Amino acid sequence: MTTTHWVIFGLVGQVCFSMRFLIQWIVSEKKKESTIPIHFWYFSLGGSVILLTYAIHREDPVFILGQSVGSIIYIRNLMLISNKRKDLEKVEP
Repeated sequence: MTTTHWVIFGLVGQVCFSMRFLIQWIVSEKKKESTIPIHFWYFSLGGSVILLTYAIHREDPVFILGQSVGSIIYIRNLMLISNKRKDLEKVEP
């Protein structure tokens, strides 16, 4: 890939990562309370993975570390949400 393609790739990751805030804001406004929808975590993870790939290409250790740690947190939150949903399905007939 050319430098231009990598920059576009990085920008796509940043847009995905930023979309999480827009989604959180819209859902919170609809519910009239602060809430974090599951889509927040998916956009966080997707944007983070794209940005991590971009950071690895750029060989930027600070950027790599930041995106690596974030990805672990986003995956864990998705696992917790999934486990809670499974537990609720067991309780509800």
